[in-house]
Amino acid sequence: MTLIKQSSNEFVCEKQKHLVVAGIPAYNEEHTIAKLVLCAQKYVDVVLVCDDGSTDCTAEIAERMGADVIRHKKNMGYGAATKSLLSFAREINADVLVTFDGDGQHNPDEIPNLIEPLLNDKADVVLGSRFIDPKNNGASRYRCWGIKMLTRLTGVASDQELGDGQCGFRAFNSKAISELTLCENGMGASAELLMKAKKKGLEIVEVSAECKYDGLERTSTQNPITQGISVLMSIVRLIVEEKPLTMLGFPGLISLLMGTGFGIWMLQLFIEEQRIVTNVALAAIGFVMIGMFMLFTAITLYAIVRHSEKNGY
Repeated sequence: MTLIKQSSNEFVCEKQKHLVVAGIPAYNEEHTIAKLVLCAQKYVDVVLVCDDGSTDCTAEIAERMGADVIRHKKNMGYGAATKSLLSFAREINADVLVTFDGDGQHNPDEIPNLIEPLLNDKADVVLGSRFIDPKNNGASRYRCWGIKMLTRLTGVASDQELGDGQCGFRAFNSKAISELTLCENGMGASAELLMKAKKKGLEIVEVSAECKYDGLERTSTQNPITQGISVLMSIVRLIVEEKPLTMLGFPGLISLLMGTGFGIWMLQLFIEEQRIVTNVALAAIGFVMIGMFMLFTAITLYAIVRHSEKNGY
C-alpha cells in the first residue's frame, strides 16, 4: 500500500479514508502551542491538546487555533495526559493517534513519516527515534546516556530491542488505541506503554525523528535527574508487577534460606556453649521475616495478575 496525500489535512491509503488525530500533552506551553497546532493541522483531521493543569493561556490559545482541548483541573503528569489522549481517540474511533510533546522539541512536519507504517499495515505502534540518524539528536551527552540506559531497562523488562524508548513522538493504530490502557501518571508511562504493547503482541517499529533542545524555554517540568529517577522507579515497579515471582519470590526464598541457616547456626552455638548469640539470633529472625514478607507479597501480586488476565483487565 502507498500513503497518498490527498489534501492539506487528509491522507488516504488505497482510497480508504483514515481518521488521523494528533494528540499533544501540554503544561504551560503558551509560547509554542499555537505553532504546533497550526503545523499539525496540515497532516491530520483533528488536533487534540490535553492541557494538564496549565496556569498560563495554553488551553485558550490552542482553542483559538482550532484544536480540541481536554482540561485537567490540576497538573497530573505526562502519563495522565497520555491516558486522556488515548481515551479521546477511542471515543471518536480514530484510526491513528500520533502524539508529540508541547514544548516544540518534535517537528510536526514529520507526522507523515511516523504514520506511514501504520497506514500501510506494517506496524501497530511507531516510535520516533533520536538515534537512527545522529543529526536528528540534539540531546546533550548526559541526556543521551540516561535515555539509552532507561531504554535498555525497558527493553530488558519487555523482552524487546529498542533504540529510543523515551521519545514522546509516537503513533498508534486503532488496534493499539483500543488495547493500550495506562496506570502510570508520570513519565514512567512511556515505559509502561511499551511493556504493555509487547505483552499484547503489538508490532512496534522505529523511524528516525528529529528532536531539538536548543532555543527551547524548557524541555521538561522536572529536573532531568529527578525525571530519570522517577522513570527508573516506575520501570522497577512495573517489572515487579509483571514478574512478581521472579523479582520478589526468588529473593524472598533466598532470604528465608539465609534466615534458616542463621537459625541452625544459632542452635548449634546454643548446644555447644549454652548461650544465645544475640547478633546471630537477630540475623536469623530478620532474614526469615524479610523472606516471608517478600514471598507472601510475590504470591499475592501473582494472584492479582493472574486474576486480571483471566478477566481481561
